[in-house]
Amino acid sequence: MDKTTIYYNKREKMSDPVLIVGLPGIGTVGSLVGEHLKGSLKAKRFATLYSPHFLHQAIMLKNGGIRLASNRFYCYKNPKTKRTIIILVGDMQAGSPEGQYDINERIVRFFKSIGGKEIYTIGGYNINNQYVQSPRVFAVATAQKTRDMLGGSGVVIGKATGAIWGSAGLIVAFAKKYGIPAACLMGETGMLEIDANAAKAVLEKLEKILDIEVDLSSMDKIKAETEKLLRDLEKASGGMPQQEGPPATKQTFSYIR
Repeated sequence: MDKTTIYYNKREKMSDPVLIVGLPGIGTVGSLVGEHLKGSLKAKRFATLYSPHFLHQAIMLKNGGIRLASNRFYCYKNPKTKRTIIILVGDMQAGSPEGQYDINERIVRFFKSIGGKEIYTIGGYNINNQYVQSPRVFAVATAQKTRDMLGGSGVVIGKATGAIWGSAGLIVAFAKKYGIPAACLMGETGMLEIDANAAKAVLEKLEKILDIEVDLSSMDKIKAETEKLLRDLEKASGGMPQQEGPPATKQTFSYIR
């Protein structure tokens, strides 16, 4: 394999496709959202991306098998809107700047080639290593129409600052280059490697945006287990800072992917 390649597993008919990108990143927010959507909607895989820009490792399977690392495209036809929802999940992102540019532009070009109309990438918005009990969802978007729609859905617009690293940012930037409306939705997160609370906040917004219903009970369970663990750690350490979510400032936030 000498270049990034996208293979079809199965050809599917697409109707006004919208792409949701849920890849690994800060707080695992993107992956949690993508995998949860895929499972809840029972989406079907139709294409797979392989690339030499991924880390030189193979993935062990529960049945004792093995496979190459990949990003995978799943699709679901929304019976309410008749739109095709495409969900991109994966094992990892590219490990180099060159790989990031190559893979993310190819994702956008592929989406455009199948008639793609709109893109939402998902990430976590780091807030100085503090757990957020009531996370907000921030966003940036390529078009004013999209920003207005997101603002009307309760998403915070115009307050996020700094850089968006990796696929969450580059796919939106490349979408702009190729004339596809796109936005990055960022769940407010902090100290957790796996922040189900931030992921749930993003999923609730996606329910409105995509006009779908998602079972969030598993997210509630993970959230409850996480908060119990934090309370136990707080007792053991003599105090751990938590917050409901202060006003966003340039000093408050740092890194999003």
